[in-house]
Amino acid sequence: MRNEFTAFAIISVLGTIAISYFLWPSFLWAFALLGPILLLGFYDMTQKSHAIMRNFPILGRGRYLMEALRPGIQQYFIEKDTEGAPLSRIDRNVVYRRAKNVSAKTPFGTQLNVYAEGYEWVNHSIAALDAHDLNDDPRVAFGNSTCEKPYSCSMFNVSAMSYGSLSKTAILSLNGGAKIGNFAHNTGEGGISPYHLKPGGDLIYQIGTGYFGSRASDGTFSWEEFTKRAEEPTVKMIELKLSQGAKPGHGGILPAKKNTPEIAKIRGVEPGVAVLSPPFHKEFNTPRGLVEMIARMKEISGKPCGFKLCVGRKSEFLSICKAMIELDKYPDFIAVDGGEGGTGAAPAEFSDSVGMPFREGLAFIYDALVGFGIKKHIKLLASGKIMTSFHVFRAVALGADATYSARAMMLAIGCIQALECHTNHCPTGVATQDPEFSAGLVPEDKQTRVANFHKATVENFVELMAAAGIDNIHKINRTHIYRRTNMNTVKRYDEIYPYISTSCLLNEETIPESWKRDMLEASADTFTLDLQL
Repeated sequence: MRNEFTAFAIISVLGTIAISYFLWPSFLWAFALLGPILLLGFYDMTQKSHAIMRNFPILGRGRYLMEALRPGIQQYFIEKDTEGAPLSRIDRNVVYRRAKNVSAKTPFGTQLNVYAEGYEWVNHSIAALDAHDLNDDPRVAFGNSTCEKPYSCSMFNVSAMSYGSLSKTAILSLNGGAKIGNFAHNTGEGGISPYHLKPGGDLIYQIGTGYFGSRASDGTFSWEEFTKRAEEPTVKMIELKLSQGAKPGHGGILPAKKNTPEIAKIRGVEPGVAVLSPPFHKEFNTPRGLVEMIARMKEISGKPCGFKLCVGRKSEFLSICKAMIELDKYPDFIAVDGGEGGTGAAPAEFSDSVGMPFREGLAFIYDALVGFGIKKHIKLLASGKIMTSFHVFRAVALGADATYSARAMMLAIGCIQALECHTNHCPTGVATQDPEFSAGLVPEDKQTRVANFHKATVENFVELMAAAGIDNIHKINRTHIYRRTNMNTVKRYDEIYPYISTSCLLNEETIPESWKRDMLEASADTFTLDLQL
């Protein structure tokens, strides 16, 4: 078939040119129109990289065009509102409408299949409360007894997204929204840029394995540079990132296309090259080293300091807990991410198949802190597809004190889930360093949308509390959330994620059976034990 098609294409084009020759000067027009097509066809026939183009010159290119158009066609014309991935159209519409200050109420009942496995809900109370009688902006104090400058944190905040991953106009919009709405904006591991500082919103300064912003010339951690960043008035908390949900155990990725001279200067790296953060920290290599580093950060800054992780091997987190107790030093907070998280670029295997999912990870960390009797020292921040007030409520039920969101905040400033984050061609100007795209995102408009979305989400969270008969966020627990585990079975969260007794992990005789193996593997001296099975 290929030979017949090629012969037909060549004869057709040559025949057209021959006929046009006798109709001079129409020949010039024919050649101008058909000449490039003929040359493209000859190129397709002779190139060796694409079999379809070689076998079907010109027409074979349609395959790549359709492949490029497929995500948009799928999203806008084919997928159901409940099926979009990674975020459904239903959740995206809630964000869009609340960001625009438009009613997010839905008509004619839910579109969700309430009898499908995995469906979750919060049960209301006959003794429901009037939401107007409750605090419409519940906040949580971060900073334990050894913290000089505790921070009053909103229940809902902007999760970690770096300048570099996002455009400057996106950063200005997010921080401007945080300023208007009085909530916190995590810088991401890319350091503190001028665009984080200009609006004046509260910052959580994140430090990853690349130590950007606190980096010495040789790539190691610089306490001198850290001190400068920690003294910024808008920096309210400091977060040391061990891993993230998008690519746990991998290290951050900044594509070369996004590494502009300005970003390179902020990060202390060479411009125009891909920046790959190491998968591990050079400043410490034991649980004790991690605890000591955070304690020193806290001593220098006087501000709440903690660490972020996506849970991997359980024994490693238990090792950190043992180190805290032995040293009698505790971070002010721990941020828990889920393996399903991620706004940044990541290898497919890491996005799909590495890291403990959010709910299991959060429940485990809360239970571990309770089991060691140290939860009273440490607050928990949670992130992992938190899009709506129900997601906030669910996270608090599992043990979180407050929450983060990244993708929802991106949607609030105009992200359309085009899935172009890693290409530098984000059409909305959110995740790009191309000035032609980022110029389309106007911070003066988008910062208001971020603030609107935050306000509506927190208000609806308070309404959920009132519906459940809860007058204080600290009273939310796992008994309030239900999940359908199969067609005929419904379980409460405290059945799926059973609580353990306070301080039960401190005594070998009271350690629950399901925790014994991981506790045996845990050591304050090392993250890795070569156990003989």
